[in-house]
Amino acid sequence: MQITIKNANRSQKRYAESVVKFCASKLMSKRLGNALEIHLSFIPGLAETHNENGACIWEDDNHLPREFTIEIDKNLSLRRALESICHEMVHVKQFASGQMKDMMSNRDHVKWEGEVLDRTSMNYWDLPWEIEANGRETGLFVRWAEQNNLGRYAWTRE
Repeated sequence: MQITIKNANRSQKRYAESVVKFCASKLMSKRLGNALEIHLSFIPGLAETHNENGACIWEDDNHLPREFTIEIDKNLSLRRALESICHEMVHVKQFASGQMKDMMSNRDHVKWEGEVLDRTSMNYWDLPWEIEANGRETGLFVRWAEQNNLGRYAWTRE
């Protein structure tokens, strides 16, 4: 796996690569994880301008992509930023495994496990790919923090 990190502060950079690798190891096969190229970019004010803490963008092909940009709001607390990376890594897994595909003919449509869904006709919290990502982000973060013996730091418990 190739990982590049842009515009991160010292704390974000210190932990971000480790979180990406951990999530890949828990969410996908080693072979798939090794084939990925992840560009992680910390963007100031992403939550204010786009109303989201993070985003996952495939860069090469909507059919089994292997190159992704993950954008994370630079202004988030460290824990929230790392949880958001976990959330976006679930989306990386969904795209890279073919579980989810953006429909090129209509950007509002997503193919989820073979069924075409109109994302604009559903509430965010009812979108199946968001249910999975929201459901896994905290658990992935906690397991990563435990594995790295980081529980003694207050920021991991906020």
